[in-house]
Amino acid sequence: MIGKLGKLGVWASLDLMTSAELAGFAQAVEQAGFSALWHPEAVGRNSLVSSSWLLANTTRLIVATGIANIYARDAQAMVAARNGLNEQSGGRFILGMGVSHAPLVDDLRGHDYGKPVATMRAYLEAMGKAVYESPKPSDKPLTLLAALGPKMLELSRDLADGAHPYNVTPEFTAEARAILGPDKLLCVEQMVAPAPDAETGRKLGRAILSIYIGLPNYRNTWLRQGFDESDFENGGSDRLIDAMVAWGDDEAIRDRVRAHWDAGADHVCIQLLGQHGTPDIAALERIAQGL
Repeated sequence: MIGKLGKLGVWASLDLMTSAELAGFAQAVEQAGFSALWHPEAVGRNSLVSSSWLLANTTRLIVATGIANIYARDAQAMVAARNGLNEQSGGRFILGMGVSHAPLVDDLRGHDYGKPVATMRAYLEAMGKAVYESPKPSDKPLTLLAALGPKMLELSRDLADGAHPYNVTPEFTAEARAILGPDKLLCVEQMVAPAPDAETGRKLGRAILSIYIGLPNYRNTWLRQGFDESDFENGGSDRLIDAMVAWGDDEAIRDRVRAHWDAGADHVCIQLLGQHGTPDIAALERIAQGL
């Protein structure tokens, strides 16, 4: 699996697409030469069900969840899905999973949001004890954790195959690599906004980052990275937006991707901002051609 995972992928929210559009977009991502398509799970489709559809409609593309919510299914069900999807697709599925956020767990699902690291540790231990009696994948399936804090990164190193950080800087990537060590996968998401000027780029960034600014997990990570409470006001300071969103021309965006690689990322998945519905595959392909 690791050999199949190239250095560049696409991260996209797919819930607004029809099933036919989903299949067509995945095929276009594959044809454009990206090695992986990452997709999240929130209040739309079950990410593991969508993964099955995406895998069935492609032949080479790796499909990865970024992330599957552990509160949405028990450890036995997660192992069964991870193993089954890999066996059915010839090893083209990566399970990225995480603890999500308290509002999406307490309020939406009616569960009690536990301490993130302790909850994830217990879940991974339960996965290790899961029973799976169907045909197994030919290669070991990969499990990555949505890791933002040092303790979750340590857990990614000790009990998983690596980490999938979201909303982070190249400086964070370097810190994550130092914690993970040289042998674990580090697959980093990066928001990108092709834009002619700072005003346009920052507007696109604020439109999405305003959602994440209200979530404690991200705020705490940004505070650890040197931001302060003033950076969270009015949809995010210029400093915060510029750090999280690679805006500008294609070469400026490529420089940010290269910075993550130089900092130790094995794989960077780019999320194109400013799109409604199906992302512009031509814009993604144009960025990739220079990398």
